[in-house]
Amino acid sequence: MSADPLSDALAVADARCVFSGGFTAGGDWSIRLRGRDKLKINAVVRGSCLLVAEDGGEVLRIEAGDVVVTDGRRSYVLCSDPGLEPVRSADVVVDPGSRMAHLGDGDDFVAVSGHIDLSRDSGDLLRAALPPLIRLRASEAEAPVLSWLVGQLLAEMTAGRAGADFAADQLAQLVLIQVLRVCLDDTPGLPAGWLRGLADDGLAPALRLLHADPGRPWQLEELARAAAMSRTTFALRFKAAVGVPPLTYLLNWRMSLAARALREGGTPVAALAQQVGYTSESAFSNAFKRTTGVAPRRYRDAARAAVAGGADTVVPAATR
Repeated sequence: MSADPLSDALAVADARCVFSGGFTAGGDWSIRLRGRDKLKINAVVRGSCLLVAEDGGEVLRIEAGDVVVTDGRRSYVLCSDPGLEPVRSADVVVDPGSRMAHLGDGDDFVAVSGHIDLSRDSGDLLRAALPPLIRLRASEAEAPVLSWLVGQLLAEMTAGRAGADFAADQLAQLVLIQVLRVCLDDTPGLPAGWLRGLADDGLAPALRLLHADPGRPWQLEELARAAAMSRTTFALRFKAAVGVPPLTYLLNWRMSLAARALREGGTPVAALAQQVGYTSESAFSNAFKRTTGVAPRRYRDAARAAVAGGADTVVPAATR
């Protein structure tokens, strides 16, 4: 692994950001959206609209250049007026060439939409680290980069040029990175988890050590020294920010790494045990089973069967 916990976590979660289309709108319009267990992204290119969370949350005005990410567990409405009856996104006709839909009368509003696919780890690693709704305003420091990326995405989706799908996928991943970077600058808005820990300048050096060498038998004193804190202060601050004690985080991270290796490769279990810091296969197998509910070999067999059957792979509870 690297010493970059954000890159590591995205790789282990296998989070894939995909922008699949968008819509233009004008006049009176309203559409209901839901992520269906995926993080949903909407980026406003032109105009403005209202976002209404259907759990009774605050009504937000979303302006050109704003990006909104929702956790996918709740439906929400984008509209010109909250009093309008929304149409379901599934009922909207999408042009197969441009992948854009149209609502209402006119085109003074344009948005592109996408999602972050979390099926490979059931969403635990990334979703648990994020608040239910993220709003990135056009006035934020990262906004110019995001605005450029979204503009390029829209161009790739609508121009029909060779390689457009591949280009859009790469741009979508960059959008995801920018969103998470903005989150790192808003520590109070983050729930307890690895991302909030990474946003803490005092804790980040210790997290980087854990990610750079997860197989090392780290001691609390070493990690506290890296954070320039006393052992007690470090332990309390780490648990408050990340949600679990440092060595529990290390255990969970090791299991996440092991789960990914079991899903994607043929490394013998004994060798994998050594890679993640266990001196014996049996000790690793017992730890893995306590975390996931199944032994490593059964986990690998189930993952292979799921891939062969075209189903999503379920992985263990993520590091928190």
